[in-house]
Amino acid sequence: MTKSTYITITIFRGWLVTYTATALGLIFGILYIWSVIKAGIPSSWGWSNADKALPYATMAAFFSIMMVPAGRLQDRFGPRPMILLGGFFTGLGCLISGFGGSSLIAYLVGFGIITGTGVSFGYSALTPAAIKWFPAEKTGLVTGIVVAGVGMAPVPLAPLTAWLLNLHARPTATEALESGVSATMITLGIAIWIMTVALTWFVVNPPVGFVPLSTRKMEKTREQAEFNWLQMVTTVHFWLLFIMFFIGASAGLVFIGVAADLGKQALKQYAFLTVVVLSIGNSAGRILAGFISDRVGRLWTLFADNIFQGCVIVVLYNLTVNGGGSWWMILTIVFLIGMNYGGNPTIFPSICKDYFGIRHFGHNYGCLFVAFGLAGLIMPWVNGLIQDITGKSDLSYILIVVMLSAAALLSLITRWLGPPELKQAEE
Repeated sequence: MTKSTYITITIFRGWLVTYTATALGLIFGILYIWSVIKAGIPSSWGWSNADKALPYATMAAFFSIMMVPAGRLQDRFGPRPMILLGGFFTGLGCLISGFGGSSLIAYLVGFGIITGTGVSFGYSALTPAAIKWFPAEKTGLVTGIVVAGVGMAPVPLAPLTAWLLNLHARPTATEALESGVSATMITLGIAIWIMTVALTWFVVNPPVGFVPLSTRKMEKTREQAEFNWLQMVTTVHFWLLFIMFFIGASAGLVFIGVAADLGKQALKQYAFLTVVVLSIGNSAGRILAGFISDRVGRLWTLFADNIFQGCVIVVLYNLTVNGGGSWWMILTIVFLIGMNYGGNPTIFPSICKDYFGIRHFGHNYGCLFVAFGLAGLIMPWVNGLIQDITGKSDLSYILIVVMLSAAALLSLITRWLGPPELKQAEE
């Protein structure tokens, strides 16, 4: 085989793995359908608003927590077993929920624990499989394309779920139509199994000894530090990244809901456009952040992302105190919040790979991803506490803007420190 033919085949295989991983991200983005399912839960089930929030909260917690062991298993067994196992558990959780009828326990165990675990297993294997086929200067773009699949998941899944709820709707004793939540969950579970099996066989690691050809001469000879998780967490770089990831995730998680509420006020019956625009912004931000970070650097991109997100939140605050704005202003803000928030799932795995290597990437990024989970658990609660104490959310805006300013400063400090020393990675 000639060198040019080898390059052509490996590039084609790399992009095939990348786009297949993106398609699988749409499947593992099943966590985004809960808002649609929640809206369809009939009153006859007797669930309170707090009950309706529990399955998603449980799923988010298990998704974040299980990323650590999932990443370690991915490093050991490779992407295919983890994706198949992830798809199995993701679909199984939906089936348990569906067959559980109106039982809240069935949804907590099924959708919360089992599907949440399945999503973490599948998600942990998508990015590592793709970036191993490409040189360092394409890490950001490839990562952005892969994680964009998860960000775009609500666009096809939300209307599909709504259609299934109506398709399976049945009349009650009073002849009122009741959404077919149980049948919808069962249908989604089976569909997840079928799609996972069909797509998984296109995802594979490169052969042993494979070295992607770089367009940069320096990349051919530069030695890559390979940290395990214990060596990684002893570096100041890890904790700086951890804090910045926590802050970036917090800004999005706290204010996406605020922007969505403004969208409902401005768009009324077209409020669903808020979710669509948010998802498009989220996915666009993931790809754009990867593309830019490959060219100007991860930390410069992160610095700009934090500053821009702070400015957007200031504009959102002005809209909030002035009773909202026009529909196009709201959708623009929603898009920008989604775009900046979407940059985090691209930039941080890319930095993790650049700083700590690819050999233990799954486990290492799982440890870093805990920051995202903590943000989801802590910051919405803090925002609610602030509203309970002060009667308004003004302090939340100030807190997040200050945090984003601190994250921007930390990105400059991290860049000044440079990558961790190679001697720290020696075993």
